Amino acid sequence: MSSCIAAELLKKNKTVLYQTAPVLLESIIDYKMSKNKDLNNNIYKTVLETDLLIIDDLGTESLNSMKLSEMFTVLNTRLLNLNNRVTKTIISTNLGIKDIFNVYEERIGSRIVGFYDIYYFFGDDLRFETKKNS
Repeated sequence: MSSCIAAELLKKNKTVLYQTAPVLLESIIDYKMSKNKDLNNNIYKTVLETDLLIIDDLGTESLNSMKLSEMFTVLNTRLLNLNNRVTKTIISTNLGIKDIFNVYEERIGSRIVGFYDIYYFFGDDLRFETKKNS
């Protein structure tokens, strides 16, 4: 579903970044900790300003205080348009609402629950179906 939304926005010349939560957070931290920041390859700016950010597999990353802080900053900046741009974010996760509050601090959980539309998808995993038919 996220890929289909991304494809339609790309057709309209919008910018889209699709990344798993673990890779996204590692990339941000690597960039911020780097002494040699390449201004032409500023992943942090891209994450904050892309028209659509798709964070896949939220809850699969190993967390520490720095990653929690960066996740909060990304979500908060994009939600409140602190980047002076209207930006949208899609988050996919296998975590339930209760799990989100247990895994992440309340500041993150309350933003996800309070500012995002939540949809539940049921049914067979398409990855298993594809493998059976191969």
